[in-house]
Amino acid sequence: MTMDPHSSAQDIPRCDLCETATVHSYCDFCHVNLCKPCVVDHISDGYHKHVIVPFQERRSTLIYPKCETHPHKNCEFQCKDCNNILVCSSCIASEKHGRHKFVEVTEIYKTNKEVIKDDTEVLENRIFPSYKDIARDLENQLANLDGGYEKLTTTLSKQGEQWHREIDIIINKMKTEISEIKEKHRDILQKHLNEIKQIQSLIKETLQTIRKIEKSTEIAPAVEYSSKIREFSKLPPKVQVSLPTFLPKPIDCEKLYSLFGQITPLSTATEENVFPQNQPKISVRELLDEPELVATIQTGHRSLCTVTCLNEDRIWTSGLTNDIKCFNIKGSLLQTIKTKSGEWPIDIVVDSVGDLLYSDWETRSVNKVKNGHTEVLIRLQGWKPGKLCVTSTGDLLVTMFIYDETQSKVVRYSGSTEKQTIQFDHKGKPLYSGNTYSKYITENRNHDICVSDWKAGAVVVVNQDGTLRWRYTGHPSVTKNEPFRPYDITTDSQSRILTADSDNHRIHILDQNGQFLRYIDNCDLKNPNGLCADNNDNLFVCEYSKGNVKKIKYLK
Repeated sequence: MTMDPHSSAQDIPRCDLCETATVHSYCDFCHVNLCKPCVVDHISDGYHKHVIVPFQERRSTLIYPKCETHPHKNCEFQCKDCNNILVCSSCIASEKHGRHKFVEVTEIYKTNKEVIKDDTEVLENRIFPSYKDIARDLENQLANLDGGYEKLTTTLSKQGEQWHREIDIIINKMKTEISEIKEKHRDILQKHLNEIKQIQSLIKETLQTIRKIEKSTEIAPAVEYSSKIREFSKLPPKVQVSLPTFLPKPIDCEKLYSLFGQITPLSTATEENVFPQNQPKISVRELLDEPELVATIQTGHRSLCTVTCLNEDRIWTSGLTNDIKCFNIKGSLLQTIKTKSGEWPIDIVVDSVGDLLYSDWETRSVNKVKNGHTEVLIRLQGWKPGKLCVTSTGDLLVTMFIYDETQSKVVRYSGSTEKQTIQFDHKGKPLYSGNTYSKYITENRNHDICVSDWKAGAVVVVNQDGTLRWRYTGHPSVTKNEPFRPYDITTDSQSRILTADSDNHRIHILDQNGQFLRYIDNCDLKNPNGLCADNNDNLFVCEYSKGNVKKIKYLK
């Protein structure tokens, strides 16, 4: 039997002109395969737009849509003033588009290609698997349906055996009732499963479409592409239909039916199934070759210790006085708050709703400032509060210490309720040094808890369960003059960790696994102490002795 050369998976690509010779080149304009001899014939027609490339590099040339007004021209621009229509160079020169703004379609093409690539990854790796999990859960419920109802029927039968013949009619009636409920149960689960399957099918179709666009070099489909992520990211509610139960009653022949027991109605609970928005793909932001000083804010603090971002335009600062000051990015003082005890705050942070929190070692308390009024949020016994961190879930992490003892720990609070204590490793040894408040704390995007332990000369990182992941004790540098003693610590959108090496006048940047990346040691830094990063990855640095806060850009 002769194999069709066009359908054979083993067939070698042939020249489209002579149809016999092995393909060698490709015309990226005409989209034809060419052997060596046919290349000459193909370009000999005098047409100047042929693009001959090696066969392996075919379809590398972009395919522009033709202009409707000037059919001999390609649309290489988009008019921003005419509803983003595609235009050619002749259109640009016409009076119709005089003084209009244009953008090259290749820029839009490249941008949307990235969106398509990201959407493909999100759909393939996150959204579709989520629907798959929901479908699997419904299928498991359906698979276990018979077993659950069999147990229910067995319980009912055991009760019925005690009632003998007199109760047979009632038993049969209730079995019928169970069967009806079972069918309702099945219908509910099947209905939701069908809906999920339908959405899964739509996602598959969408994936096929955007994969085709992703592989294609045609501009129009990519430019016209509209993301479906928002549509599919709203996951359907998680359906849990509870089995009815049989509640037996003591035998009373006069009230046989009513006292035999009852079957609870079918209960359908829907639990909101939210797509995990804390896991989107994060755009990669690389480190600048040379960090840039953006602004310097003179705070007037003597011995400036702490800075925390209220938003992109405002910061709170504190030092070794009872004044907590709020500045805008231009350096204007907007507000001053004094601690109730008159002592300087060990740390300040802003919570998830924008209220200021500060820790007071004198009163052993963590306090909240809301609408100008200060209230005690947490009051400790024996322990003194140190540094603070508000987590991505709104919890509060507090470092704690006891003077004259070797004890130190991290405690997680939800409001005023203690939820977790982190103090020892798996061998029962202390994670942190004792007898000092100088343990700065932050949470990374992967929920790791990062503590810079000044006394131990180390950055100590545990996961959200409190299990030790790694320690960082400094980078061997020939320019190091003093031992590594880390002060404040913060993280950025790339899960990088930044910690202040005040004695050596620089900042260490680590990846989330504790690998040293580089220093920030320019910008005329002097004794960097407090750190914080805003939502745009701008770094704010306290200079302890100068009393200045420096805003530094260190990412591209």
